[in-house]
Amino acid sequence: MTHKPDLAALVGSRICHDLISPVGAISNGMELIELAGAANGPELGLISESVQNANAKIRFFRVAFGQSSGDQQVGEQEILTILDNLAIGARMMVDWTVQGHVERAELRLAFLGLLCFENALPFGGVVSVQCEDGTWRLTGQSEKLRVDDVLWTAAQTGDLPEDLAPAKVQFGLLPHSAQQSGRKISASWTETQLNLSF
Repeated sequence: MTHKPDLAALVGSRICHDLISPVGAISNGMELIELAGAANGPELGLISESVQNANAKIRFFRVAFGQSSGDQQVGEQEILTILDNLAIGARMMVDWTVQGHVERAELRLAFLGLLCFENALPFGGVVSVQCEDGTWRLTGQSEKLRVDDVLWTAAQTGDLPEDLAPAKVQFGLLPHSAQQSGRKISASWTETQLNLSF
């Protein structure tokens, strides 16, 4: 049986790869403007913050939607930098407690899970990410959760609704990626807490 490439992951990798360079160039240009003292004020701050956030999102999406190969590892500092930059202006905060390097395939699952939580915490909250004895646990706390039963059930079973929207694609990719890694998705929730494990 011939191996079929994951075209969706390849597309994700290609888009992120092609966008990271121009966004990085804009970021470098902003630094040069700041060093030259050519511009000051809230406008420059807003542009700089937006570039930093775009750069973080591309790096985050590269892991979540891109292709992971073999035992590729991502360092703890790189993960924390991505999450810290994403937190700028965000309502949902991430408490990353996992120490050391993380295999890219496992990090992909964690990042896809965080995208699912983002959908369930539109009013903000905190998501704690832990990994103990090889089991990942994401726990979201919010005063007001908005859990879509259909999507969260689909994330566990892999049975996706036919009208799955592009903004909710993470709910389809999560069980698919978990199956590729030999893991099972489990989720539960109350009015104020959402739990995900794999």
